[in-house]
Amino acid sequence: MIFGRRLPLPATRGRRIALGCALVAGGILGFLPILGFWMIPLGLFVLSQDLPVVRRWRRRATLRWGRRGGRRPRPPSGSPTSGGRGAI
Repeated sequence: MIFGRRLPLPATRGRRIALGCALVAGGILGFLPILGFWMIPLGLFVLSQDLPVVRRWRRRATLRWGRRGGRRPRPPSGSPTSGGRGAI
């Protein structure tokens, strides 16, 4: 499931690996029309179903993303980077 939608993947391992490699290869050519750099993460996601190395990368990225969870440190209200007027 991706973003709450269920996407069917090929049933055989070989076809999933071929699809994932094709998506990554197409993503590398993302500067061409129709192909895009969005294909690289999608291909890695498909490959993570069958390749333990890619699965570990995906899991680490998911954990890092979850830890961030929108909790970015906010600068103090009087600092120049906060967007407020501050004491200048």
